[in-house]
Amino acid sequence: MMAFAYTLIVLLVLTSILLTMLILLHRGKGGGLSSMFGGGVSSTLAGSSVAEKNLDRYTVLVGIIWFACIVGLGLWMKLAQNGAS
Repeated sequence: MMAFAYTLIVLLVLTSILLTMLILLHRGKGGGLSSMFGGGVSSTLAGSSVAEKNLDRYTVLVGIIWFACIVGLGLWMKLAQNGAS
């Protein structure tokens, strides 16, 4: 049962780092870090580049995994606390 908690913790740390990097890559009003890596020169399709749309999808996917890890750890801690008392 502890292996489950350790797996969630490792996954939470990895997704936290990845989510931070993905958010920083998004284009802001000033161009953001994505323009530093060539995102500013891509062609646009319906107002947004294909790379930016894929970046949005990856950010949402990693965010969902991050949220699931938080909920899973919360539930595990609640079950572990009820089992100890």
